[in-house]
Amino acid sequence: MPTATATGRPDTRLVVIRGNSASGKSSVAHGLRDHYGRGIAIVGQDVIRRNVLREHDTARGANIALLSTIARTALDAGFHVVLEGILYADRYGHMITSLVRDHRGVSRCYYLDVPLEATLIRHASKADAAYLAHVTDAHLTSWYRELDLLPGGLETVIPADSTLQDTIARIVRETDLTAAAPASPPQRNPSQEDSMIPPVLISDPQVAAIPVRECGEPLVDVRDHNVRVDPRKQDPLGAFAHVRDGVLARLKHARSLLPAGTDLLFIEGYRPLALQQRYFTEYRDELAAAHPDWTPEQLHRAASRYVSPPEIAPHSAGAAVDVTLVCQDGHELDLGTRVNASPEESDGTCFTHAPNLSDHARHHRTLLLNAMEGAGFTNYGTEFWHFSAADRYDALMRRQPHARYGPVELP
Repeated sequence: MPTATATGRPDTRLVVIRGNSASGKSSVAHGLRDHYGRGIAIVGQDVIRRNVLREHDTARGANIALLSTIARTALDAGFHVVLEGILYADRYGHMITSLVRDHRGVSRCYYLDVPLEATLIRHASKADAAYLAHVTDAHLTSWYRELDLLPGGLETVIPADSTLQDTIARIVRETDLTAAAPASPPQRNPSQEDSMIPPVLISDPQVAAIPVRECGEPLVDVRDHNVRVDPRKQDPLGAFAHVRDGVLARLKHARSLLPAGTDLLFIEGYRPLALQQRYFTEYRDELAAAHPDWTPEQLHRAASRYVSPPEIAPHSAGAAVDVTLVCQDGHELDLGTRVNASPEESDGTCFTHAPNLSDHARHHRTLLLNAMEGAGFTNYGTEFWHFSAADRYDALMRRQPHARYGPVELP
């Protein structure tokens, strides 16, 4: 069970890069980001200590706690984190070991071991004349500590003869950073942008074919985390207000991306399999009554535009949320139609990119879509309010080899 201080998610990666000045820490950190792309947060000791706080490096420096806070916040929001700096073991060791201990995902620490002679040569080769005048060989010599390792064998020592490319490749390999990538939302071409029907329905066999590697992440109650919750889907057990822990982290991130005066309204998250089956069957029966000439296959496909088949339902995996926007006083903003309106009831305006929207409704939908996709969710195009992450549908849309969330029961 995660502790009260647990941070990040099972799929986030924490990389700590330490070493003396001019050992190449920043180059490695930026090389990892260049390899990976968006989604990596670089937390640099020098940036926080010197640029933000402008404080001396002491055992009680305020930058120590701030580095930890920034790293944890980024991990909780779904970013991979590279923490880099000299980070002397006696001053920063407790903060680093606590961060590694609390991180839910893979953590790896590296020490770039460059001898003092090589350090001085590397320093002299820098092109920034002002920096060289400000930071002299005498400074580097006084700062230098030989093999200033963290206790407990936590670090992998990378020797000076490892090239930048080799070091980056090694870290990528040992952290499985490429495979762990929460890929950016798929790019849509103009024809898909204008289409009301998503390119893949959730009933498509491609979705069911995605394997699930259940990560075991717990369901958590969003009402315990300062999320604005609407009671319209409330049930006796409070199941509706639960989502996977990683989904909650993404929700928090999405809220931070909304403009001032606007907030998310959480309507429904987890849905027990039996309830999902009931919703699907009831809607399919409504369609059958209205279209007695339709085949079972046609009914199944049409029903799936609006209600997920139970066996692959993101809600039953704790991976999906139904949300809309409100102003700060709690009044829902105009997004074109009510949440959970069917295509028949709404005349198609439930579709995310429906053409028959007012300017206000389209603007609000764009705000919602940008915030949720920016936090790593995938929208289901027949329902502007429905977003999921790490389920089968999301994995297919992001071309991931497997989903991390499968059907789950509320404890």
